[in-house]
Amino acid sequence: MAHPLIIIGTGLAGYNLAREWRKLDKDSPLTMVTQDDGAFYSKPMLSNALAKQKTAAELPMGTAEKMAADLNAHILTHTVLTQIDAANSSITLDNGQILTYSDLVLALGASAIIHPVDGDAADHVFTVNDLASYSRFRQAILDKRHITILGPGLIGCEFANDLLQAGYQVSLVGPSSQPLDRLLPTAASNAIMSALTAEGVDWQLGTTCRAVHHHEDRLRLHLDNGVQLHTDIVLSAVGLQPNTALARQAGIQVNRGIRVDRFLQSSAAHIYALGDCAEVEGLVLPYVMPLMNSARALARTLNGERSIVNYPAMPVVVKTPIHPIVVSPPSSEQVGEWRIDSNTDGIMACFYAEDERLLGFALTGRRVSEKQRLSKLLPPVLT
Repeated sequence: MAHPLIIIGTGLAGYNLAREWRKLDKDSPLTMVTQDDGAFYSKPMLSNALAKQKTAAELPMGTAEKMAADLNAHILTHTVLTQIDAANSSITLDNGQILTYSDLVLALGASAIIHPVDGDAADHVFTVNDLASYSRFRQAILDKRHITILGPGLIGCEFANDLLQAGYQVSLVGPSSQPLDRLLPTAASNAIMSALTAEGVDWQLGTTCRAVHHHEDRLRLHLDNGVQLHTDIVLSAVGLQPNTALARQAGIQVNRGIRVDRFLQSSAAHIYALGDCAEVEGLVLPYVMPLMNSARALARTLNGERSIVNYPAMPVVVKTPIHPIVVSPPSSEQVGEWRIDSNTDGIMACFYAEDERLLGFALTGRRVSEKQRLSKLLPPVLT
């Protein structure tokens, strides 16, 4: 029997790759390995599920059993990959089983960065990065009122919006002077900040949380600026770190993510990576659209039709319905200037090169309706 294609991970990257590959190859053996229960769900939905009153059990679109049947796949759940032997095209699992592959795909995702804090309640800081952690967080806040979020970036602002709409009081703490500072120009940042402030968000910016202590039946945060903040729950949303340890241990080249070429092949033969764990031509893009483009290209390559991945312009929709945001930020290497058009409908910020080419944009409020028009004017991210 032929050695199977093995995909490590059953998140959006793993399952979408399997779906795309099955469109091209109905019968070759496919094995998928996951450390959780293998339920198929969209991780981006975790940051807007509270206002929709969705429990962790209601978010999945299919069980591992259903996905195995749909994909004609063997799915190993609650199983951890412990070693990759690239020389012998095999992997070792935590149950001692050794599997041999024809091709191996690492769809390992990314882990929540843990914000380091001192204090006797340091272990009471939550992160939400999967169904299990969402379930724990949702249970913890049931009888609480005030949530403090560490990190005013994309995920932090999405959770702030979600918690506000679910009826909670929210504080946002972070070292930057404005929210979403890595994605938005100042005018757009100010727009989302004003909108969330109007809904009751308490901002503690330009500082970080140093310690979390128990205080009576609540928590007391000690910030670096000397402020002491009383809250019920602390949620850390300071960012994600690509899961690269197993690749590094196997001698596969790693930088910020697992380094792959335009064919999504790593430095080891027959080993590929995509999704949040992958670094494609120096780009780590933890969003859905790059993942979908990668899945389609890699499926063709695994089917014998070597196909490079192309990234068109891929605007990111920030899930803050209190004040909607769509952004396609210019890369840090691009030279140009932001031009801001502000009115009662929101902000339209466009980033132009010296030759007047549009290189990026940020839209807020009702100005997000300009997304399609402006997207057509942007250059591709990878072509």
